Amino acid sequence: MNTIRLFQTLLFIALVLTLYFTTTPVEYTVSKGLNDKLSHLIAFLFLSFLTDYSFPEKNFSFLIIYSLGAYGLLIECIQYFLPYRTFSFLDFLADLAGVLLYTLMFPMLFRLKLFRVLRNTKTQDV
Repeated sequence: MNTIRLFQTLLFIALVLTLYFTTTPVEYTVSKGLNDKLSHLIAFLFLSFLTDYSFPEKNFSFLIIYSLGAYGLLIECIQYFLPYRTFSFLDFLADLAGVLLYTLMFPMLFRLKLFRVLRNTKTQDV
């Protein structure tokens, strides 16, 4: 399996799991404070990384940023219609913060050889 296909598979799994966990009833009390927002930020930071490495030829363009933002908004809109979830604009902003943080971190990450090798591996086998 080539590296890009691996990242695309991981991205698909992460998107499905994110949607599942954000639309199912919560069986335990989730902190509504900073921890909740931090989990949103980390989730979208990770989704940004997977998206970027799934489509390296696109670079991390406005279209990718817009798509991840739309995905975060879609989740919040779905939650609005669920009796056991609520729409939260602050959650959406935390999602966007995760995407923004990735865009700011990418130049630093790209200095690390592992990140350069993974990004530049177009069709090599893993």
